[in-house]
Amino acid sequence: MPTISVQGQTITCESGANLRQVLLKHGVALYNGKAKVINCLGLGSCGTCAVEIEGAVTDPNWKEKARLSLPPHSPTKKRRLACQIRVTGDIQVKKYNGFWGQGEDLVWKSEY
Repeated sequence: MPTISVQGQTITCESGANLRQVLLKHGVALYNGKAKVINCLGLGSCGTCAVEIEGAVTDPNWKEKARLSLPPHSPTKKRRLACQIRVTGDIQVKKYNGFWGQGEDLVWKSEY
């Protein structure tokens, strides 16, 4: 079973599990500020669940590529949308500041 290192926790999940669902189930503060109540609920259209991932996950789909290519996101940053990611192996997750997680300052990081 893959492990997710996030916000000082190590969480195990099934291979192929949706990252957003796993993080929310385990009480991880995935959203910054009001994005906790104003988000697309996992449809991949808002971009507020953007995180940086190290490890084995699925490749970006068309929805994720499209959203991350639009401001305030940038395709040059290593951000991914948690709602569109399937975990396929061990990963580490970081969250940045800004409503959409697009900032430069870490809000939290993995402890690994």
